[in-house]
Amino acid sequence: MKNLNEIVDLSKYPINKTDSSEYKDLIEYNRILLDKDGCCVLPKFIRAESLISMKNEVERNLGKIFWTNDKHNPYFSKDDETLSKDHPKRIFSLRQSGYVNSDDLEENSDLNILYGSDEMLKFISDSLGVFPLYKWADPIAKNPYSVMHTDHYFPWHFDGNEFTLSVLIQKAEKGGLFEYVPDLRSVNNENFQEVTNVLRGERKKVKSLDLQPGDLQIFKGRFSMHRVTKIEGSTSRYIALPTYVKDPYRVNKPEHSKQVYGKVLPIHYERNNIEADGLLD
Repeated sequence: MKNLNEIVDLSKYPINKTDSSEYKDLIEYNRILLDKDGCCVLPKFIRAESLISMKNEVERNLGKIFWTNDKHNPYFSKDDETLSKDHPKRIFSLRQSGYVNSDDLEENSDLNILYGSDEMLKFISDSLGVFPLYKWADPIAKNPYSVMHTDHYFPWHFDGNEFTLSVLIQKAEKGGLFEYVPDLRSVNNENFQEVTNVLRGERKKVKSLDLQPGDLQIFKGRFSMHRVTKIEGSTSRYIALPTYVKDPYRVNKPEHSKQVYGKVLPIHYERNNIEADGLLD
């Protein structure tokens, strides 16, 4: 099994040296960006050799992917005909994508080693300023690969968890940009009108990222609506999504799990009534 130094460029990002000035400077840099935008990007965080291993793992497991060709709203919830047609809960967009689910990752997976690392957990916790922070209990969604082929699109949505990391493994030939609206909603305000405006094409507050292979993104996806633009060209987009949470008990809602990952496990029903923040999803 690989050690962390074979996966992360620890010379550039010394996440294993928490008492060093370099580590403290890195944490300060991340916090400034996260407080400002709800997002920060660390270029070439993952070593090139590890990217090859992750790419090969994705391609060995393409046959296990549940491919979605369905419409969803930003909350991954069912239609509610009691609401007006302009309510964002009633605005559905076509999503075409798939996941190599977390429970399908290989035993010696670089992504599993990265996610299981105590150094990584502490680094993310320190960057977010959230203590304690936990690895996600959701066995399907805790650290999957997202896969998008030509013409695939992942429309505007909120995440069911507070914090998501992404590591771009393979970049699309064209398209596949990550776009987001920082802090579009809060625990106290769903901000339905602004959500609707973005869904209808308003781009005044939209930020766009052209991530490169190996880049690590830390993102507060619970409150910032986001999407991946349509994939163009013949090269598929692969991205790893290790996920961390404040609540060690909470998992995705059954409907969310079914729509996104293609299956629901007993744990999703058992914990369906666990509410972390009172938001719609």
